[in-house]
Amino acid sequence: MIPAAFEYVRAGSADEAISLIAEHGDEAKFLAGGHSLLPLMKLRLAQPTVLVDIGRVTDLSYIRDAGDHVAIGALTRHMDIENSDLLQAEVPLLAHAAHHVGDPQVRHRGTLGGTIAHADPASDLPATTLALGATYVAQGPNGTREIAAGDFYQGFLTSALAADEMLTEIRVPKMQGAGWSFQKFNRRAQDWAIVGVAAWRRNGDSGVALVNMGDTPVLASSVTSALSGGASIEDAAEQAAAEASPQADLNASVEYRTHLAKVLVKRALTEASS
Repeated sequence: MIPAAFEYVRAGSADEAISLIAEHGDEAKFLAGGHSLLPLMKLRLAQPTVLVDIGRVTDLSYIRDAGDHVAIGALTRHMDIENSDLLQAEVPLLAHAAHHVGDPQVRHRGTLGGTIAHADPASDLPATTLALGATYVAQGPNGTREIAAGDFYQGFLTSALAADEMLTEIRVPKMQGAGWSFQKFNRRAQDWAIVGVAAWRRNGDSGVALVNMGDTPVLASSVTSALSGGASIEDAAEQAAAEASPQADLNASVEYRTHLAKVLVKRALTEASS
């Protein structure tokens, strides 16, 4: 449980952080809240030679009204998302899901950008922002680019971020009064979800994404297609695992996860429709 030796440097701005990553190469990693990276380092599943601490880059901690969407700085803490009046009014699904992340200690230190960049399929907020159709902004030495959430997650703990890029902003469309639901099934309140579902509905539109049902957060497009085609909630929920590739572990078999996804999608859509 002791990490390998590493160098530590602290960045004062996003530009400085990107410069430090470029200077130290592929073996450097960003450190924000540290709740994802440090456990991997203690198990030596990750062995960066340099940690670039971006925890004090305060210009990347904000929640702003940007017209048709809410712009959230990548270093915004989960607790700030949970308690944001703006998000509770305009994107209540995200504010509610943030409340289910870990425990208060994790929510006070963990950042939205950190959990998205880590790309863990068992995390709550990557799937939630995926369901909402978010756009992620990445900054690198050649400037900034926008990445749709649907194109961001490429494999287990693997994203579209280049080695010399940093996630700087998450842009989440306003929900415009849509009904919504976040369902999470776990053994204890602070545990990772065995299966989770983020869903919303508005008129004929909807979005559904699954937590811990594959190597990446899963956009359940077959469910939304079924709904738009006139299917009932019960019939649409039967398509919950169509895009998923659930894995067996100590908590659940493949069959159990598949069944649970259908149950939770039905619950989520029912609540979102009420």
